[in-house]
Amino acid sequence: MYKLWETLDELKKLKWVELSHSLNNDSPYWSGIPEGSVELSKVVFDWGNPMLECQIQTFKFPGQFGTHIDFPGHFVKDAPLSEKYGVTDAVFPLCVVDITDKVAKDPCYAVQVSDIQEYEAKYGPIPDGAFVALRTDWYKNWPDMDALSGIAEDGSENFPGWSLDALKYIYETRSAAANGHEALDTDASAEAAKAEDLACERYVLAQGKLQIEVLKNLDKVAPAGAILFAAWPRIESATGLPVRVWAITE
Repeated sequence: MYKLWETLDELKKLKWVELSHSLNNDSPYWSGIPEGSVELSKVVFDWGNPMLECQIQTFKFPGQFGTHIDFPGHFVKDAPLSEKYGVTDAVFPLCVVDITDKVAKDPCYAVQVSDIQEYEAKYGPIPDGAFVALRTDWYKNWPDMDALSGIAEDGSENFPGWSLDALKYIYETRSAAANGHEALDTDASAEAAKAEDLACERYVLAQGKLQIEVLKNLDKVAPAGAILFAAWPRIESATGLPVRVWAITE
């Protein structure tokens, strides 16, 4: 046997967890994206064509659609876009910080440095090159856009996410490579309202880091010790792309 094949056999004995949502023509996306921007699986060459017996489809979607990866050029002009990232940039040690108890009491909760330090007290320091994911169980609201946005009676948005201090901690005190979350945005809604901007997302991308939004099933992954894989189409000059994400966990 060959070493890598033996390693793969061992990995297949572990738990493999899907972390991305399935997409269709009814999947939600940000209201700022023009209507009609999604057209999946449109048949443009059908069975019975005398040229060749097969079927071909086309796919139209925004880069920020469903579970997706954001590249720095999404928020920072002239910053790196999709083509700058290779296959070694698509696999990470995975750290899952669980704030579900805080979110149950406050749906607008923004993770704090103290939450991450509590995580590290249990599982050890966040390793260099880690993907730090925020578990809120918010993914269970998919695909209801109003529920994902936490729309209240007054029309306000209410959903959990990151605080700027927490992001600075994982990137400046630690040396994480990327972050992720289950909500539609990086910034907890209260943080975005306070800053009148998506300041947290802007910070992440200005650091040249990557992020993956609208994750799922983080409750099915070990808090530490797992590996996250991300795969996206090799399309040049993309600010973001839908991404298939999975974890291998004990």
